[in-house]
Amino acid sequence: MEGFVGKVAAVTGAGSGIGQALAIELARSGASVAISDVNTEGLAATEEQLKAIGAPVKADRLDVTEREAFELYADAVKEHFGKVNQIYNNAGIAFAGDVEVSQFKDIERVMDVDFWGVVNGTKVFLPHLIESGDGHVINISSVFGLFSVPGQGAYNAAKFAVRGFTEALRQEMIAAGHPVKVTTVHPGGIQTNIARNMTAVDGFDKNELAQAFDKKLARTSPQKAAQIILDGVRKNKARVLVGPGAKALDLFVRITGSSYQRILPSIVGRLMPQAHTDCAKH
Repeated sequence: MEGFVGKVAAVTGAGSGIGQALAIELARSGASVAISDVNTEGLAATEEQLKAIGAPVKADRLDVTEREAFELYADAVKEHFGKVNQIYNNAGIAFAGDVEVSQFKDIERVMDVDFWGVVNGTKVFLPHLIESGDGHVINISSVFGLFSVPGQGAYNAAKFAVRGFTEALRQEMIAAGHPVKVTTVHPGGIQTNIARNMTAVDGFDKNELAQAFDKKLARTSPQKAAQIILDGVRKNKARVLVGPGAKALDLFVRITGSSYQRILPSIVGRLMPQAHTDCAKH
């Protein structure tokens, strides 16, 4: 893929899923890659694949919620490679539960990882991206950053926040004349472990939700998702919708406006009836 030869890219959450696929695709496209994750086993597997490709790689355990560690990490990546051109803020977690029965700590955890992790990564790498003269911030939101669904209030809040933060940043970089492009990514149903690894309130059947997600919604492979994302980065797109479901749902929300909020609950109920009803009983 054109546009990545000689670039240095940092990818968070690179131990599995989209993050791993992005790192591999970047390496195949000629980039040097700094990968990080809290999952050291998955991180090691990604590192092994990158070395097999022959790409320069730096692998480090990183918790994106630890701001001081993130600052040190960004400086270490710059020192190791001599520059940083791109940051892919991809690390994220999922949580399911109605707002009424969700605990504050559960909502805060989602915001810490999915929103503040993106803010941390953007802020600590931004000076290096500006210095590179050819920078790019790529922040992973979700289709749940385009519309909301019942049982996903915390995740919706984080992904809407990522979208607003990133879209504002793109305008700021243009207004300031900085050599940094900015892209928001909205994946739809991707074949990853995020649904199986999510946490949930008591009474929420997350196994049924994960099965429904895998069978009915996860239509796009991580590899295909990575290719779509990198094509959008190469073209400097402001927004990248990943997968046919993402495009269809984005169009649906645009057409229906706020009326989608009366329609989606019944759709969610048909896709995963037991999961949401059980949650509502508690």
